Amino acid sequence: METLTAIVTAINDFVWGPPMLVLILGTGLFLQARLKLMPVLRIGTGFRMIWKGRRPSAGAAGEISPYAALMTALAATVGIGNIAGVATAIAIGGPGALFWMWMTALVGMATKYAEVLLAVHFRETDDRGEQTGGPMYAIKNGLGPRWRWLGGAFAVFGGIAGFGIGNMVQSNSIAEVMNASFGVSPWISGIVMAVLTGFVLLGGVKRIGAVAEKLVPFMCVGYVAVSLLVLGLYADRIPEAFALILHHAFNPTAATGGFVGAGVLMAMRYGVARGIFSNEAGLGTAGIAQAAGRTRHAAESGLIGMMGTFIDTLIVCTMTGLVLIVTGAWHSGLKGAVLSSSAFETALPGFGANFLAVAIVVFAYTTILGWAYYGEKCWAYLVGTVSETPYRLAWTVFVLVGAVTQLDFVWLVSDTLNAFMAFPNLVSLVLLSPVVVKVTRDYWARRDMPAAIVPPAVSTLR
Repeated sequence: METLTAIVTAINDFVWGPPMLVLILGTGLFLQARLKLMPVLRIGTGFRMIWKGRRPSAGAAGEISPYAALMTALAATVGIGNIAGVATAIAIGGPGALFWMWMTALVGMATKYAEVLLAVHFRETDDRGEQTGGPMYAIKNGLGPRWRWLGGAFAVFGGIAGFGIGNMVQSNSIAEVMNASFGVSPWISGIVMAVLTGFVLLGGVKRIGAVAEKLVPFMCVGYVAVSLLVLGLYADRIPEAFALILHHAFNPTAATGGFVGAGVLMAMRYGVARGIFSNEAGLGTAGIAQAAGRTRHAAESGLIGMMGTFIDTLIVCTMTGLVLIVTGAWHSGLKGAVLSSSAFETALPGFGANFLAVAIVVFAYTTILGWAYYGEKCWAYLVGTVSETPYRLAWTVFVLVGAVTQLDFVWLVSDTLNAFMAFPNLVSLVLLSPVVVKVTRDYWARRDMPAAIVPPAVSTLR
């Protein structure tokens, strides 16, 4: 087992090393250039589209509202990475890592826009009459039969990785937090999570979307509100915090307290890596959820989808990072969720640690729901919709298994498979970038035309 772990570790270090990070950032920069910075310049439009997406246009194809589709995607991305991942990046790379997370998000907005647009543009109607899409369909329908194997590879990696990174790892985190903070047995946590998960999954994407559009805004707003409370208590340190972030993004961080120091490349590497892990821009997963959204034009889904990266990293992750820095916890020598817990408890004694424990539980549980849908669509692509019921049952069982099992190796394997998912998606984004540009131009041209002469949009395969 040690030999196998060493082999997988070596593979993981390679696939998530500098080449992959450069590939992901390079693809994002390429798309930003081709779109003439439209994703960044249209952030305001994106927020307006989210509000408008709560009530989709009558007659638009899809299963859930664009807003619910975004919440489903955010359910999968806003997770323990926003708490433990940010803490790890700053604990190893210093405050400058947060700056590189911001840069990853700004670049990743173009990536997320493109992958959602393509997922909706090339989506299909399955044998149950439901809209389904994602990178596998974009590859199959956009690149043609010669590339179909690449779509199959994405589905295989996603279908397997989900059971680890989106299921057992999350339920294990919940069980550990509940046991450490409230003395709840992992078996009890696992059984409760399995029952709740099974109930939601049996209702399909409509029930997942209904739960996500209520739970996700609640958890994000609650987390940001408490973070702002902490920042209010340390308001005098906020200017210094931003100065530290900007300075150490381009200058080495000296050793201080329990912090051993870090170079600029370390800050960049961990900031980029944790940023990608948090918002999943480049993995292609968000397109799977957004493809179920009711929309008349793929570019509208793209505008809504790209805001997931903005909300996840530039809002939620920023809150975590600033709390770590203003409280001084970042140089304590702690890492991960323990570091974040220490920071909140320092600012809010008797409340902070318990609040963060609850936040981790809610964040991780919504990730289980979001990834459940991703994995289901991957397997449906491979073997058809007949796989849905067995998959949902298996997913529910693995929630319990993850809660009561040691998962170091599972985490390692699933993290490696995530990188394998990114490669097919990034290849398709580059090759299909002309389609992204064409559909985007079509959308803005329609918006500028008088309403009476706008022809009906066709942005979905039939």
